[in-house]
Amino acid sequence: MSSKTASLRNVKPLRARVSAAEWQTRVDLAAAYRLCDLYGMSDMIYTHISARLPDEPRHFLINPHGLLFDEITASSLLKVDLDGKVLYQPESDYGLQIAGYVIHSALYLARADVNAAMHTHTTAGMAVSALKCGLLPLTQTALRFHGRLAYHDFNGPERDASERERLAEDLGALNVMILRNHGLLTVGPTVAETFTAMYGIERSCQAQVVAMACNTPLNELPEAVVEKTMGMYAPSVIRRYGLLEWPALLRRLDKQDPSFRD
Repeated sequence: MSSKTASLRNVKPLRARVSAAEWQTRVDLAAAYRLCDLYGMSDMIYTHISARLPDEPRHFLINPHGLLFDEITASSLLKVDLDGKVLYQPESDYGLQIAGYVIHSALYLARADVNAAMHTHTTAGMAVSALKCGLLPLTQTALRFHGRLAYHDFNGPERDASERERLAEDLGALNVMILRNHGLLTVGPTVAETFTAMYGIERSCQAQVVAMACNTPLNELPEAVVEKTMGMYAPSVIRRYGLLEWPALLRRLDKQDPSFRD
């Protein structure tokens, strides 16, 4: 046996070299990438989902720029610090996308309560981001976000670190933001909540785009109904979206292709 072969066999798998907390975060984040692709929200190798490490709050995981979302596994994710230094990179050809670093580091630096973030370029999300009216309270799903939605004006691709302050300022204490003329952004305390928030805002945008395309008057809801429904969707009233859904979503992935856990 060659010394090279012997050394390769002695390398422990990543799961054995990281904390249990980091591995669980890797599995959840890899699942979010697969689900993003499954539900039609991916954009080839572009856009990104990240997760802060619970036992290393200045470090986060994000996709290597070059893999499709349905290729992402727990072991393939980059580990990055808030200064942009890549601490773990399994594939030398696929490194950190600068826009991904700028957007996600901005959120983690500004919000200690944010442990995951997701950014998409879906057709419906981009369409609504280009409308002056933004997201309208047309459907029950959209009303979940009405009055709890931030907007950020487009200043060019987020490749300048100075954009971080503007992103954080516009998001404020909210968890969902429309990046005007660009796409959608969600954050949350967990990967599960961040993903399901994106699923909800995406469905809201899809419904609005389809309704507006029908070229017939929209059935606008009375203000009293809007206010009542907003109250029923208040975070202090309703359950935390994502925690109940997540185990079911993982079961779906495990039945379809459990390789995200590798």
